[in-house]
Amino acid sequence: MNPFEDMRLFSQVLDAGSFTAAAEHLGVSKQLISRRVMALEARLGVRLLNRSTRRLDVTPLGQAYYDAAQRLLAEVEQVEQSIAGEQGEPRGVVRVSAPLSFAVEHLSALLPAFLQRYPGVTLELDLSDRNVDLLGEGFDLALRIGELSDSSLIVRHIAEVDRLWCASPGYLAAHGEPQTPEALAGHQCLPYGHGRNETWRFERAGKAQAIQVSGRLRANNGEVLRDAAIAGLGIAYLPAFIVAKALAQGQLCRLLDEFRPPPLPLSALYPGHRQASQPVRALVEFLREQLGH
Repeated sequence: MNPFEDMRLFSQVLDAGSFTAAAEHLGVSKQLISRRVMALEARLGVRLLNRSTRRLDVTPLGQAYYDAAQRLLAEVEQVEQSIAGEQGEPRGVVRVSAPLSFAVEHLSALLPAFLQRYPGVTLELDLSDRNVDLLGEGFDLALRIGELSDSSLIVRHIAEVDRLWCASPGYLAAHGEPQTPEALAGHQCLPYGHGRNETWRFERAGKAQAIQVSGRLRANNGEVLRDAAIAGLGIAYLPAFIVAKALAQGQLCRLLDEFRPPPLPLSALYPGHRQASQPVRALVEFLREQLGH
């Protein structure tokens, strides 16, 4: 009986989604995997998985065991890396959560260079604008844009993200250019998100100001709103990395620059037990090097 091997095997079953896929990944028989999981359940005195001919469902206790196993296995990996020596090359898998638009515009171009620099590191990238639960969902690192609420996570500043207002030349020719935030009340705006009331924040003479805006299209994806602005549907307020190319090509024009609030921080977050992980530290420092101008 090896509890850590049981944890690794059970985690592999859940990650792979079936006994068959886990067996193929580990290079062992499906029957061996099944017997080991049944022995683990017998030893714990609980059911971890509900089995049927078509699917494999994890029980609440099984999910709790999996979450705890992920944390413990990460700590074991951390200890092994520490014993192996700080001078060794980073090795291991890093599960990363990142905002979709930011990843498409920036990470897709940067990560090949990172993987070439660190051939012993494997990245698993999950792209979503939601704030994932790093501990509960087994992520090693998350990239987030914006102010962060207090938490037990380690936070490293990566870079600053500018946001700006923009509209197409055609829209401005037809509707005029707003000169003040208050003038947006007479314009079609393209809010980000799903709420009925969207508020855009400005800064005037060092003081924050909030203006409620509305429009006929709202979305929770920056590229959709950018393309709508290019098509002349209204004024968008988006991160600079999403609209930079359209601005350079003259498809969009910047607006209300004198009222821009401070940029938002781009931060890397990771659990305390990953603080000494060489692959995590290597990725954070690489991103700071490439993006922290």
